[in-house]
Amino acid sequence: MFETDGYVIFRDVIDQDLIKEVNDHVEWLQARHPDVRPEQLGHIYLKDDPFWVRLVSDDRLVDIAERFVGPDIALFASHYISKPPYSGQPVLWHQDAAFWPLDPMEVVTLWLAVDHSTPETGCVRVIPGSHRSGVAGMRDNTDVESVLGKEIAVEVDESQAVDMVLAPGDVEVHHPNIVHGSNANTSPDRRCGLTIRYIPTSTRITDPESPYPSAFHLRGEPGVNSYQPRPRYVEGRHFPFAGA
Repeated sequence: MFETDGYVIFRDVIDQDLIKEVNDHVEWLQARHPDVRPEQLGHIYLKDDPFWVRLVSDDRLVDIAERFVGPDIALFASHYISKPPYSGQPVLWHQDAAFWPLDPMEVVTLWLAVDHSTPETGCVRVIPGSHRSGVAGMRDNTDVESVLGKEIAVEVDESQAVDMVLAPGDVEVHHPNIVHGSNANTSPDRRCGLTIRYIPTSTRITDPESPYPSAFHLRGEPGVNSYQPRPRYVEGRHFPFAGA
């Protein structure tokens, strides 16, 4: 299915006790960064966050990533997209590969549902099979307040879109070239998900900042990149979690 459609869903990957900790972590991050929209809690906050590193290192997630990128695995980036009730911003149609400093573009995204993700709350929508058409250009779109501020520079046939309806703990996996996006959240419920971008350690992060803020070696051979050291938990400074 992944080869033909560009996405696949795994159910009940993460247990609800950990999902509750993830919820608390999102709230803790928002309290620490009140000037940052909750859709923008991205990788720059990750390198000094032991819980975040613990979460993206979870064997249940890395085992899924290994199916797609092989046994030598690093984290490239991770990002909470938490859409608040009534005002959560849309993500306009795009392809991830258009944005990322990776060579070659061998990478897989795991989208971990923290909340119920439905059409009403602005779930991810994908165009099945669109990953086979190459990467299109991007254009700015300032007409709509959106998470990226950009959109794909080609027409998208929205009648082909499939909604990724997920429960907390479910994981949706997608190809870097698939055309996807999400609508605004106008419902009374929050819609939070964590995107996690795993690369084989043979893929080079070409950004001039090295080590990249969210580059962590997770499994197997370290490969071609330099990595961040794992942050040590300091009580009172970091988010407290089981096993910290």
